Amino acid sequence: MSTENQQPNRPNILWISLEDTSPRFGCYGDSIARTPNIDHLAAGGARFPNAFCTAGVCAPSRSAIITGMYQTSIGTHHMRTTHTNQHTPEMPTPYSAVPPHYVKTFTEYLRASGYYCTNNQKTDYQFTPPITAWDECSNTAHWRKRDDNQPFFSVFNPTVTHESGMWPRGDRPLITDPDEVKLPPYLPNTPKAREALARHYDNLAVADERVGELLDQLEADGLAENTIVFLWSDHGEGLPRAKRWTYDAGIRIPLIVRWPGQLEPASVCEDLVSLIDLGPTVLSLAGVELPLHLQGQPFLGSEATQREYVFATRDRYDESYDMVRAVRDKRYKYIRNFHPEIPYLLWIPYRNRHPVLQEMWRLHAEGKLEGPQQLMFRSPRPVEELYDLENDPYEINNLAGDYGHRSTLERMRQALDNWRNEFGDMGEIPEDQMVARWWPRGIQPQTAAPVFIPITESNPGLNISPEGGTFGTPLIVQLHCATQGASIAYTTEIGENVNWRLYTEPLHLPEGTTTLRVKTIRIGYKESEERTATFTASHEKHN
Repeated sequence: MSTENQQPNRPNILWISLEDTSPRFGCYGDSIARTPNIDHLAAGGARFPNAFCTAGVCAPSRSAIITGMYQTSIGTHHMRTTHTNQHTPEMPTPYSAVPPHYVKTFTEYLRASGYYCTNNQKTDYQFTPPITAWDECSNTAHWRKRDDNQPFFSVFNPTVTHESGMWPRGDRPLITDPDEVKLPPYLPNTPKAREALARHYDNLAVADERVGELLDQLEADGLAENTIVFLWSDHGEGLPRAKRWTYDAGIRIPLIVRWPGQLEPASVCEDLVSLIDLGPTVLSLAGVELPLHLQGQPFLGSEATQREYVFATRDRYDESYDMVRAVRDKRYKYIRNFHPEIPYLLWIPYRNRHPVLQEMWRLHAEGKLEGPQQLMFRSPRPVEELYDLENDPYEINNLAGDYGHRSTLERMRQALDNWRNEFGDMGEIPEDQMVARWWPRGIQPQTAAPVFIPITESNPGLNISPEGGTFGTPLIVQLHCATQGASIAYTTEIGENVNWRLYTEPLHLPEGTTTLRVKTIRIGYKESEERTATFTASHEKHN
């Protein structure tokens, strides 16, 4: 029934997606890291030291990655939309974001072109992932379940490096020596803080083992030479002034790509890369024409385009609202604080469980923080921040008021304004108004149910057929959904765990009886009710 495009010799693509990880790997020059498998991957491919996410926290960042759209342009910028309202019931009801109707997960374009797409298993896109996004999304999803000779795009998400892994655990002794780790100068260098970072190094070693397992599976399956492997993190590490912030510690991420025969082994590419570019790059490498609404751009292959700037944002994270926008080139970072009147350290109870932040608050109360350690307690915030990252990698010396950097400040200001004007910034809209527009009266809209339209010589597709029927041959069935932008999934299988296929064109049914099960979904909407119809293709003609 499917006529999906099967282009020969297309590459397989493997993503290894880490959480809360800055480039603390041996291949990035970190002597404490125990990352032999990641280092081996880098030795066989290219390292991108100027790679950045679009938000220093997972769900807004991942929404940009999966859609190829900036989170602030599609309303997925608040972390997170599925909040529980435990402490602040006055906030908007938990919701799935509703991007513009033309926005898809980029994996739908891959599936439509014949790729087998799997995710094992993290999503966190700020909307419920549509059934049409993946051939399988589960903790058992794997490229090994695809059809023979079918190219694959597979994502694996080791989750052991999450911020919460830095919190004390009594069931696992430390392997990394806390006295060997180096904290950035804006954090307190106390035993409790060093132990937290040592735990992170231990967790990175565990993630590295998982990377090794996946690379070994590629080798065992004879796929290593025709598989492009990407390794990246959704944002920077979970330390204070890193995760949730637009400083480099929060948005600079590791990016390693191994592409046999195309990227030089052990090479380094200094180009600026944004994680919003990942999806467009994969589509380009897979030979899929890029939809023009995508806001990222390929950084590899024949369609690669170099960036002059990358952009990052900060908005409501958990209980507390904020609005920060940032732009970075290879040397300078410009940050605009839309709320200079509010403290840096807003109330986020989840983050307050972090042992390093607890140390910061303790020492602040005791008046013992010194120098850069006091940066997060400044009040008010500066309206603008400008850093020379070549000479000030920890972003300590704000140059925004330095007359000698006036031209740089104005250039970066203009770059940020141009970006906001080009792509829009839904941070301008109060969240409750945005949600009210998407979910009128707090009710999630539902995708319209699908309809079946049989087409034969004697039935030219004029009417729907809710339950099917007997028709002449050849029999074609068209599927339709009245919701603008909805995707359609169908299957001929019975039961719960079935393979839902993506509908891209009318279905040619074989002679005999076929039962179709169909569902529809638009991102942010509730999935439609399932409808079933049975069709019999017969040589007899029916008027």
